[in-house]
Amino acid sequence: MTQRKGEKPTISIQEHMAIDVCPGPIQPIKQISDYFPRYPRGLPPTAPPPPGLSRAGSLRSSSSSSTTAAAAGAGRSPEGPAAAREEGRDEDELDRAFGAASAPPAASKKEEEPDVEGYDSDDSTTLGTLDFSLLYDQENNALHCTINKAKLPVPRYRKGLKPMDHNGLSDPYVKLHLLPGASKANKLRTKTLRNTLNPVWSETLTYYGITDEDMVRKTLRISVCDEDKFRHNEFIGETRIPLKKLKPNQTKNFYNCLEKQLPIDKTDDKSLEERGRIMISLKYSSQKCGLVVGIIRCAHLAAMDANGFSDPYVKTYLKPDENKKSKHKTTVKKKTLNPEFNEEFFYEIKYADLSKKTLEVTVWDYDIGKSNDFIGGVSLGINANGERLKHWFDCLKNKDKKIERWHTLTNELPGSGFND
Repeated sequence: MTQRKGEKPTISIQEHMAIDVCPGPIQPIKQISDYFPRYPRGLPPTAPPPPGLSRAGSLRSSSSSSTTAAAAGAGRSPEGPAAAREEGRDEDELDRAFGAASAPPAASKKEEEPDVEGYDSDDSTTLGTLDFSLLYDQENNALHCTINKAKLPVPRYRKGLKPMDHNGLSDPYVKLHLLPGASKANKLRTKTLRNTLNPVWSETLTYYGITDEDMVRKTLRISVCDEDKFRHNEFIGETRIPLKKLKPNQTKNFYNCLEKQLPIDKTDDKSLEERGRIMISLKYSSQKCGLVVGIIRCAHLAAMDANGFSDPYVKTYLKPDENKKSKHKTTVKKKTLNPEFNEEFFYEIKYADLSKKTLEVTVWDYDIGKSNDFIGGVSLGINANGERLKHWFDCLKNKDKKIERWHTLTNELPGSGFND
């Protein structure tokens, strides 16, 4: 093959792998040596490399063959038994070397062991893990979520959360939502820990007004995010727990891998958007011949003002109201999303007429100089569903007994429909 002037010689990969550039023994790379074995010099490429054949042995065999050829050319035979023994010994060594090379090598224990260093975890483990516990207090209608800490289960590769900032660290915090009906009203969040990949919060967040019906159909979404002062906060990972997995009054611990953000099923019915919770008490007083309605407290109300709070108050109506005299209103609580009212209103009405009435409760945000903002409402009566209907019937069945229930506020004005 002629080579042009100034052209670099081309070397095939087989020739490149056969060049002996290492003075010591070369450990073959499994993925390459299977296809491009390293041959000793002077051997045909079709023959396997003889590992047992040393450079001294090859020289000795070549020298003995040259001696035999020289003796034959001179017309005299090699020296009887000694030369024959020497030649036979070299041939036996060569056969053993080639036989060992042709035999399949025994798999070593090192090859059988998994390659731990080459382990590459999937997305769910690289996002991190979250250690937390949940407790449903059935008596007080409260769901306690204790956020303990976050870290990765394989600290030898990456310790802690997935780094989000340029310094390789994060400013993580945890936020909670209840699905369906996720909104700012039912969002809870922990404090932010600065510059860490192994945050330890040990913080308990509590949802109030959780009913048995919520425990059946609700799912708790726990998200870990990185707080950024100059840009939008970045999402790290999340995990979701159906509340039906919890048993009342029993703490359950979780150690879950964080996952990528999952889409939220948004229904077309906007009236299902939750705006908070309200605790209402009902009692029919046979002595006063009337219905006593108690507005006890609200929890997780939607923020309507620019400061992130509301100035809530509650209005009640007993409809149909022909004379329009059934309106009652609580006092206004300033800058709070969890107001406590503890106020009662009395409606004079016959017991037999209660089955024809509907109690409408609405929560409003008080504003100065402009119209008040509607936060949410709920209707109790024979046309209601679920907990609302059950609460009304329990009041009718148990005279002179105060019955308290938590109810979910929606952005649907009472009177337009009675969907639970």
